[in-house]
Amino acid sequence: MNKHTTLPNLMQKIVSDEDIQTITEAVGYHDSSRKFTVRTLIDFFLLAAVHEWKSSRHGADVAPTYQLPRFHYSTVANKAKEIPYEIMKRLFALIVSKCNRKIRRSLRFPKPLRIVDSTTVTVGKNRLSWAPYHGERSGIKLHVAYSPEHQSPMDAIETTGLRHDGPVGEALTHPKQILLEDRAYFKIERIDQFAENGQLFVIRMKENVEIHRRHRLQRLVSSDSNVIAD
Repeated sequence: MNKHTTLPNLMQKIVSDEDIQTITEAVGYHDSSRKFTVRTLIDFFLLAAVHEWKSSRHGADVAPTYQLPRFHYSTVANKAKEIPYEIMKRLFALIVSKCNRKIRRSLRFPKPLRIVDSTTVTVGKNRLSWAPYHGERSGIKLHVAYSPEHQSPMDAIETTGLRHDGPVGEALTHPKQILLEDRAYFKIERIDQFAENGQLFVIRMKENVEIHRRHRLQRLVSSDSNVIAD
């Protein structure tokens, strides 16, 4: 799986440090902090939204894992209260203005996107007796692979409403496209297979998934030992 810093790095390509400095100077705000800057607050909010951090305390605990500096959780609220709203408003306008076709080309996605999602359609129980759903309802689920480049569906699979999304997602992958899916399609074994096959993907992880980084232990190297690492 790609590094956790991918999203902040992508944001930095759209909004540079020079852009932030220009906006803060125009508003009349002086960022005196060396550790928790305006850029750090933006990255924190961005990661908190994507990973659904439970609170500022939780975010402060996991921040170093995402290449953010260590800080006390109260720093987030204090910094957010200190920064004028006009700065965030202008930053948002800048992002919107830059997210055009030229910027998308400059990001140089190696392959086109393939967005996969599902929707459930329910009707009365007697209308689709072969697809029982909940209570007095029947339901079917439509899984669609959509191409933003062509602005049209590329593939579709229909199932009964109670069938899990995971197995269906296997049939909607494409090796020459970047797969973008929701966490309903997430499965650790599937991600490992993607890594082995070189399948590029962006899949939102489930809330109960935790990532642990391995740490190498210091040891004395012995030339006649079969142990190469700890």
